[in-house]
Amino acid sequence: MKRITVFFFSCLIGASAYADKTIELQLSSTIDQPSTPVVIPLAKYGPIRSATVLVDGKETSCQLDDLNKDGLMDELSFLADVNRGKPAMATVTLSNSGQPRAYTPRTFAEIVLRNPKVTAKNQQDIYLSSITVDRQTKNPYNVLHHHGVAFENELIGMRIYMDHRQTIDLYGKFHQGLELQETQFYTSKEQKAKGYGDDVLWVGNTFGLGALRGWDGSAPTMLDQVEHRTQRILTMGPVRTIVEVEDAGWTIAPGTEPVNMTIRYTLYAGRRDFDVDVTFNRKMDGSLFSTGVINVKGSSEYSDHQGTRGCWGTDWPATDTLNWKRETVGLGIYVPRQYNVDERPADKDNYAFVIKPQGNSLHYKLTYTSANEDYGFRSAQEWFDYLKTWASRQQSPVKIRKK
Repeated sequence: MKRITVFFFSCLIGASAYADKTIELQLSSTIDQPSTPVVIPLAKYGPIRSATVLVDGKETSCQLDDLNKDGLMDELSFLADVNRGKPAMATVTLSNSGQPRAYTPRTFAEIVLRNPKVTAKNQQDIYLSSITVDRQTKNPYNVLHHHGVAFENELIGMRIYMDHRQTIDLYGKFHQGLELQETQFYTSKEQKAKGYGDDVLWVGNTFGLGALRGWDGSAPTMLDQVEHRTQRILTMGPVRTIVEVEDAGWTIAPGTEPVNMTIRYTLYAGRRDFDVDVTFNRKMDGSLFSTGVINVKGSSEYSDHQGTRGCWGTDWPATDTLNWKRETVGLGIYVPRQYNVDERPADKDNYAFVIKPQGNSLHYKLTYTSANEDYGFRSAQEWFDYLKTWASRQQSPVKIRKK
């Protein structure tokens, strides 16, 4: 799968499996690319235990991840600012000994069960790394506290509903920082008074921000017929958090063979966009799916008609209009050309795309802002200008060359 902003460097020359290895990379771009993610697969380097990364001579946070939980580190990730016409130099040292360095956390994720002995909605204390529910569970939406896995970085936060919608619901912040472990998506009055954020979007049965759905030829379809639904946290730390939603035995339409689908969401520190990578257990080239963003009430729309689409609008985030205020959000989606089949006209619910996998996978990116942010955007025009810049960054990826 071709990725737009996450770079997998898999053609490095071999190294002794049990000796420290130093890798020098040159990162260059034709446009400014702040907080560029760089990811190095580690399988060929033996059992890596620790690492350091220097970017232009200065140590930067890095993260070692065991993604398949076999006790071995699978990937090293770090971030680098790459300016137009001025290559950045990264020096990566991998070691088969020691412990991963401790850096300040800049991402967070949680799956929480309700504790019947705890009455406060933001103090639940039964944490899980994964959960699977069977189709016999009548209302999986209510199984988990905040209705599904939640994850964040300093800029944005969200949750994914664990039901037939699998909608991404949004948390809007006022100030940069990690908050979800303290608010658990249910911000108290005292926390609001201190400047904590809260839910800023009503999603209903819409796409919300970029939910993946089926397509019946004229409208999106929900993920109703699923044997097992799983949500899991793969990693979180100073560089990124990765969460997955798995639908095993999904009968997309009556009479079709069930398929297993895994959706991986990757959010990097310091970025207001995140990756959506979808993998099926067989080739799905002949199947159509849909995604997009909610048509926020009264919103204005932006589209470049090449895969980038978004809106800016204001609506109530809940039916309780006494204890909530109207919230203004900007939403965005980027669908690479190879997956983009059709940009549908806006309807009362969504700004939608019909999309198609390549082989057994597809990829797109999502982004959003809340007008509450003291570090964000204040108008539709500002937001749409950002979407244009964001799209150009996807279309001009950073080049990585080994020195």
